[in-house]
Amino acid sequence: MTSVGAVAVLAAAGLAIAPAGASVRSAPLPASGFDQPAAVQSEQTLSAKTAAALGLGKGEVLQVKDVVKDADGTEFVRYERTYNGLKVAGGDMIVKRTGDGAISGVTYNRNATGVGVKSTKPTLSQSAALAKGAKAAGFKATGNQGTLVVYVTPAKPVLAYEVVTTGVKADQTPSVLHSFIDANTGALLASDDEVKTGTGKSMYAGTVTIGTSGSAPNFVMKDTSRGGNYTTDLNGGSSGAGTTFTDADNIWGTGAASNRQTAGVDAHYGSQLTWDYYKNVHGRNGIFNNGQGARSRVHYGNAYVNAFWDGTQMTYGDGSGNTHPLTAIDVAGHEMSHGVTEATANLNYSGDAGGLNEATSDIFGTMVEFYANNASDVGDYLIGEKININGNGTPLRYMDKPSKDGRSKDCWTTSTGGLDPHYSSGPLNHWFYLASEGTGAKTINGVNYNSTSCNGTTFAGVGRDVAAKVWYRTLSTKLSSGSTYKDARNGAINSAKELYGAGSAQCKGIQAAFSGISVPAGSAVC
Repeated sequence: MTSVGAVAVLAAAGLAIAPAGASVRSAPLPASGFDQPAAVQSEQTLSAKTAAALGLGKGEVLQVKDVVKDADGTEFVRYERTYNGLKVAGGDMIVKRTGDGAISGVTYNRNATGVGVKSTKPTLSQSAALAKGAKAAGFKATGNQGTLVVYVTPAKPVLAYEVVTTGVKADQTPSVLHSFIDANTGALLASDDEVKTGTGKSMYAGTVTIGTSGSAPNFVMKDTSRGGNYTTDLNGGSSGAGTTFTDADNIWGTGAASNRQTAGVDAHYGSQLTWDYYKNVHGRNGIFNNGQGARSRVHYGNAYVNAFWDGTQMTYGDGSGNTHPLTAIDVAGHEMSHGVTEATANLNYSGDAGGLNEATSDIFGTMVEFYANNASDVGDYLIGEKININGNGTPLRYMDKPSKDGRSKDCWTTSTGGLDPHYSSGPLNHWFYLASEGTGAKTINGVNYNSTSCNGTTFAGVGRDVAAKVWYRTLSTKLSSGSTYKDARNGAINSAKELYGAGSAQCKGIQAAFSGISVPAGSAVC
């Protein structure tokens, strides 16, 4: 075998390879033995000094949300803010500290260096704001609460009501909708749903090993080795925790939808793989990076053709006719990654940020599928290709050419943010494919692809492992709730420089792929 052939085989196997001309560099790694909860507490004791050092305005108070630490001591501290006791929605920021504790950089969401407003006294009544929030929801509300906040718009901070409307949509999907109503004019500034929905494959993982606990005859579908991840049966219900699966002999399911345990096995296996992927590849200790597991609920509703993350847990429907549970590998990866996004950048589910949020879940759901290396459900760049949700054998989404679904966009434009997040995700999905595999025809795991760039350029990919590591670092250390595609480009290029070096082939490949989806050049260059 020639050396070129060897590289091609390794690339097809999904192994990390430095492209020709890549610089040799020790990439920043998570600090060994890093205790994230302790680091958060430690940084919180310094929050007042940090606010003073940054010159924040009177009345602004910092609250530490997350800390990421590299092996060289560099820290990225993510903060949220209050102003005169009011929550600041969109006031999140990231402070970069060197190993000696000095501040070496700060990233403000929407450039909100200051979040003060002229007055914290509204002219709009709370009841009027609640009515507007309920109307914006478009479903029968079972709960409707509002509180005053400072909302950071792209132009300036605004006093607003954050109205949280809960209920169930017509398709059975629950909703926890946050509507931001201008507390003086009554205008709807923005809305964001806590429940992030997605679809995927069902029951294609075959015979697998899952983490359980207990002993005969009372084995429990709870994985104590992965933070206590556990899986429950809603039995057609739409609320509550459900009943944790138990078994007498620790042999679960039959592979058929008629056996209630089968969907539980797939969901539990998927959460296990996702935990392992984030832990072993990115050094992340669970969704919230604190070692705590999460719950997966199966058999939700009646013939519910979807799955969702609601801020604390994964929930899966049984699909059309209650015969196709949406409980496969990339579904679990997709839904749990919504949780990772929430715990890091907390990208809004609207505008450009909504597309970045949804694409992030597609990216890491895809990576979990490749990571699993499961012969019954091989890795690919197709989303939902086996559930036949369209009725004609086509997948739900295509990462190599998103527009093939008839709704998603291949290329970024100034109007992309106005689309549903499942379609504005198209450009970033396209970026990930181009960054991973490059342009041109190729066959990967039996699937044919032929992706083209939006600007007509041709280039090689840097490998999916490199692209995923760059995007994870971007998500966890560069982006904030209102980030745009332009922010994503700058953040990814800077992350690639930190990981692989300025001028590296990896950085240039990441940069070329963003140009390839028509995101214009910004301040960051390789």
